[in-house]
Amino acid sequence: MEIKVIQVSPEKRKAKPSNESQLGFGKIFTDHFFTMTYHAGRGWHDPRIEPYRPIQLDPTAMCLHYGQEIFEGMKAYRGKGGAIFLFRPMENIRRMNVSAERLCMPRINEGLFLEALTKLILLEKEWIPHGSGTSLYIRPTMIATEPALGVHPAHEYLFFIILGPVGTYYPEGFAPTKIYVTEEYCRSVPGGTGYCKAGGNYAASLYAGEIAKNMGYTQVLWLDPIERKYVEEVGTSNMFFLIGNELITAPLTGTILPGVTRDSVIRLAGSWGVKVSERRLSMDEIMAAIAGGTMQEAFASGTAAIVSPVGQIYYREKEYPIGDGRTGRLTGRLYNEILQIQYGMKDDPFGWRLKIAD
Repeated sequence: MEIKVIQVSPEKRKAKPSNESQLGFGKIFTDHFFTMTYHAGRGWHDPRIEPYRPIQLDPTAMCLHYGQEIFEGMKAYRGKGGAIFLFRPMENIRRMNVSAERLCMPRINEGLFLEALTKLILLEKEWIPHGSGTSLYIRPTMIATEPALGVHPAHEYLFFIILGPVGTYYPEGFAPTKIYVTEEYCRSVPGGTGYCKAGGNYAASLYAGEIAKNMGYTQVLWLDPIERKYVEEVGTSNMFFLIGNELITAPLTGTILPGVTRDSVIRLAGSWGVKVSERRLSMDEIMAAIAGGTMQEAFASGTAAIVSPVGQIYYREKEYPIGDGRTGRLTGRLYNEILQIQYGMKDDPFGWRLKIAD
């Protein structure tokens, strides 16, 4: 399908941010977005890049009532000399199709997805910030738009991609965060949609997240929903603990998101000779490691922050420092290595970087 491009007239374009140090995350969006519609029997059609605008929905649009909504999080990076890079985009595209299948939504042709993404980014390339640690955030989204009540998979959908320049995800930047362990609430169960990037998963996390925030913690560390003792993930990221010389993260058993950065961390650390284990890790083992002095580091991994060091956890009404409470050596090395690959500053031995413009 040919992608139609309708550009905003120059006099109506938005002013670009003048201070990249104050970008924050998710507050500013570019002049254009990509849209494409789906109707059962016809398939996907009418792909276009058009001026950014509000989306009009019928009050009975099924995404509003039955939660058929999925999305992805990606970034474009401005490298040396103005080159523009994506980081493992096909992994995000394939993961979105996995989410679509689980929620009975139509898959999107991978080639068309990447073409739309690339054309939109290149049209908006002046919005890509220049500073280290800044990037252009990419949010592909699919929603059910059929105007109908009654629980069934919708027959009409809208797929869209929006872009926005961003700085660091957490106010702390790359400083250690504090996380809150909840035993009372859970975000996903076996057989559910925990492995999908679906809006409902995040809605389920909000209540505990507000509890953590009001107590001064950055994120919630979720435990398994059955025994409430094994580490799963934090609110927006996968979780890693370095105990002794073993880097441990939860296995992909269907209740946590298979993070692209998670996989990158596993492969990169493994290439350095670090022992990486995808296994169940209980809070009892974590407490024993802290007490015995073998808990070295902890960090979360995700597209928004790459890796985010954890300096302290709150568990059963008590705070526990991780290591010496500062960013660990492995955490810092992983952050810098992935960041430099993303920006084209280092060799890319894994073939993760995709250059879309010189």
